[in-house]
Amino acid sequence: MLLHSNIIGEGRPIIILHGFLGMGDNWKTHGKNLSEQGFEVHLVDQRNHGRSFWDETFNYEILAEDLKHYLDAHDLKDIILLGHSMGGKTAMLFATEYPDIVSKLLIADISPRFYPIHHDAILEGLSSLDFDMIKSRGEADTILSGYVPDFGTRQFLLKNLYWIEKGKLALRVNLDILKTEVAEIGESLSSYSRFEKATLFLRGDRSEYIGVEDEKIILNHFSKAEIITIANSGHWLHAENPKDFFEAVINFVNS
Repeated sequence: MLLHSNIIGEGRPIIILHGFLGMGDNWKTHGKNLSEQGFEVHLVDQRNHGRSFWDETFNYEILAEDLKHYLDAHDLKDIILLGHSMGGKTAMLFATEYPDIVSKLLIADISPRFYPIHHDAILEGLSSLDFDMIKSRGEADTILSGYVPDFGTRQFLLKNLYWIEKGKLALRVNLDILKTEVAEIGESLSSYSRFEKATLFLRGDRSEYIGVEDEKIILNHFSKAEIITIANSGHWLHAENPKDFFEAVINFVNS
């Protein structure tokens, strides 16, 4: 099966991979802006997310395979690959496995290292949404606020809501499988994985996902990596400071 995507513009291909519980549409504004700079932007939904297919198998090896299948189907070579968080882990693995396909790699706020499970409250909150009872996004937000106090995070999560039929809401994410396989999200890149081409790591100055100790780990896998800190931003740096994020991205892809 082929991953769902939204393709914007024409030119050199840029593939964007969203994070855990996200979707390609989270990147629509950046995709439009990149397309206006002469790129064909592919906003891809990874399996069990967005409008892509659901499947019980969920790990980075299979996510990288999904991407290879997608690129083959669209006859895409010499791509620029950008991934955020979980999507960044997929992008790292893909670039190390298929270096001939990836010309430049951009990773947003994630390191190659292992991360312990830390999505418990979010998954518990989403699981508590009873769509036999909930009839509006506002009601869903109220319930979710008991588990996820941060308004921005809730708005990100609630983008997964859609009307499955008139009067009936549902989630686009395959919550059961993502809960079962949540430990896979934190898995580290294999110690022998290497990518020797231009790579940019972007981190939020208020985020704890890429610390000083991660810099050595990054350079061990990505010898030509540059690390840039985006001011006034946390883990969702592309949404929290889109201007500086986009400027860093466009400067790198055009360099």
